Amino acid sequence: MSQHLVDQEFSGKKALWPFLKRIMRYATRYPKWLGWFLFWVVIVAIADAIFPLLLMEMIDKEVTPELQKLSEDSTYGVDFGGVFFYTGIFLAIGLIQVIGVYAFIRYTGRIQEYVMYDLRDAMFKRLQKLSFSYYDRSASGWLLTRLTSDTDRVAEVISWGLLEAFWGMSMITFCIGAMLVYSWKLGLIMLISIPIMLVVSIRIRMLVLKYSREARKINSELTAAYNEHINGIVVNKSTAQEERVGHVFKQLSNRMRRSSYKAAYHTAMYIPLVILIGSIAAAFVVFFGGQMAIAVPAAITVGTLVASFDYAMKIFIPIVDISMFYARALGSLSAGERIFSLIDEPIEIEDAKDASDFDKIRGDIHFDQVEFYYTKGHSVLPNLDLKIEAGQSIALVGATGEGKSTIANLVSRFYEPKAGQLKIDGVDYTQKTLQSLRAQMGIVLQTPHLFSGTIRDNIRYGKKDATDEQIIAALEKVGATEFGQRLDEEIGEEGEQLSMGEKQLLSFARAVLVDPRIFIMDEATSSIDTITEAKIQKSIQEMLKGRTSIIIAHRLSTIKNCDRILVIQKGQILEDGSHNVLMKKHGKYYDLYTKQLRAEQVTS
Repeated sequence: MSQHLVDQEFSGKKALWPFLKRIMRYATRYPKWLGWFLFWVVIVAIADAIFPLLLMEMIDKEVTPELQKLSEDSTYGVDFGGVFFYTGIFLAIGLIQVIGVYAFIRYTGRIQEYVMYDLRDAMFKRLQKLSFSYYDRSASGWLLTRLTSDTDRVAEVISWGLLEAFWGMSMITFCIGAMLVYSWKLGLIMLISIPIMLVVSIRIRMLVLKYSREARKINSELTAAYNEHINGIVVNKSTAQEERVGHVFKQLSNRMRRSSYKAAYHTAMYIPLVILIGSIAAAFVVFFGGQMAIAVPAAITVGTLVASFDYAMKIFIPIVDISMFYARALGSLSAGERIFSLIDEPIEIEDAKDASDFDKIRGDIHFDQVEFYYTKGHSVLPNLDLKIEAGQSIALVGATGEGKSTIANLVSRFYEPKAGQLKIDGVDYTQKTLQSLRAQMGIVLQTPHLFSGTIRDNIRYGKKDATDEQIIAALEKVGATEFGQRLDEEIGEEGEQLSMGEKQLLSFARAVLVDPRIFIMDEATSSIDTITEAKIQKSIQEMLKGRTSIIIAHRLSTIKNCDRILVIQKGQILEDGSHNVLMKKHGKYYDLYTKQLRAEQVTS
C-alpha cells in the first residue's frame, strides 16, 4: 500500500530514437496535415536558398556587364531593366515565403494541438480503467502533471521541434548543395565546418539542459522548504531553530544560484561560439573565394563569391535550430517516458474475453478461501471464508488495518482475490462483466465526492436518464426531501457550497437512485455530526430493505440493527452474530462496544 510511483530521469541518448519514433506515430495519424506541413517547410527553405543564387545571377548577368560597359564608355546609358526584373523575382519569392511561413505555422499548431488531444485522451481513458492499486501508488499531483505540462513538452517536440529540425536540415542541404555546384572548393570549406558547429552547439545545449534540470530540481526543494518552514514558523520559534533552518535554506539557495548561473553562462556562451566558428568558416570563404575571383583567369565570378558568402552566413541559423531540436527532444524524454508509462500501464482488473453480463443480482456473496495482499508476503486476508445471504445486512468492525475496507473493495471488484474465489449468486465474479456488477451496486464512502454542477446532476450521475420523480423518490428514501426544491442549485467544485452532512445525504441519494442489489457503506457517517447522523440512521434501515448490505462503521451504536456483525482481526472473522448475541458472549465486540459507550457518556 505504501509503494509509490517514482519519476525516472532519462538522460541516455539511446532512448531518444525510440521516443521520437513513438511520438511520430501520433503525428502520422494526420498524414494530410503532416504532408502539407513538410511541403511548406521545404518550399520556404528552397526560397531562402534561392535568394543568394538570384543575387549571384543579378550581379553576374546584369550589374557586372553594365558596370563594364559603363567603364568602357562613360556616356553609356545604363539599362536598369534587369535590376527591375530581379527585384520583381525577389518580391515574388518573398511573397511565397510569407505564404509558406503562414501555412507551416498553421499546420504545426494544428498538429501540436491534436497530438496533445490524443495524448491526454489516451491517458484519461487509461486512468478510468486502471484499478485502485495504481492510485494507491500515484499522487494526484503526479497524474495532473502528466496531463498538463508533460503533454505540452512532448507535443512541442513533434510540432515546433520537428519544424526546427526539418527546416534546419533542408536549409543546410540546399545551401551546401548550391555551393558545391557553383564552387566545390568553397562548398567543401563550409561542409567541413558544419560538423564542428553541430558538435559544439549540441554540447553546449546539453550543458544548458543539465544545469537547467539541476536548477529545477533544487527549486522544487527550495519551494518545499519555504512552505514547510513558513507553515511551521511557530514550531521553529518555540524550539529556537530559526538560525539552523535559515542556514539550511541558505545552502539550498546557494546551490540554486550556482546551477542557475552555470545554465545562464552556457546559454550566453552558446550563440557567440557558434558565430565564432561560423565566422571563421565565412572568413575562409572570403579569403579563398576572393583569391579565386581576382585570379587571372578568374576561377569564380564575383556573383558566386557573394552568393557563397551569403550561404556561409545563412548556415548559422539552421545549425542553431537543429541543436535546439536535439536539446528539446532530450529535455522531453523524461516527460515522454512518464506519459507512455501511464498509457502502457497494464490494466489489472478488466473483463475476461468470454465474460458475460450479470442478470438481476440476488445478492448472495461467498468469499471462498480468498487470499489478498497489497504487497506480496504481507497478506491482509490470508484465507477468508465468508458467506453472506441475499438481503442480509452485515456490519464489519475492528481496528484500523484489519481488513474491513479490503473486504468491501473486493466485493466492489476494485481489487480481485490473489487466491481463492469471490462468488456472487454462486458465480465467480471474474467471469462476469464489471459494468453489469457495478451497475447493480451502491457505494457510499466516508468522504463523499460531488462534481461541479447542479444537485440534480450529482444525484443522477450513475443513471443519466433518471426523471425528477425518480430523483425525488430517492431523496425521500434517504430522508432528504428538502433537496427536492433545490435540484437546479449549483453546488460548486466538489460541493463546496454544501455542508458535509448535505454532501453525504446527496451521496446516499445517488447510491439509492440506481436501486442497487448490493449496498456498501464504508464509514459513511463518521465524518458528519451526530445530529445529521441520527437523521440519516432513520433512513438507512429503509434503504437496506431487500438489499445485501455491507456496513463499515466506527460508531458501533449505528450498526446494532444489522442482521450480522463480524469482528475482523488480521483478516479473519473473530466473532460473528447479531448485536444481542455478541453482547451476551462478552468477547471482543462486547469490549469494543462498552468502551465506546463509556467514552461517549463521558464526552456528553
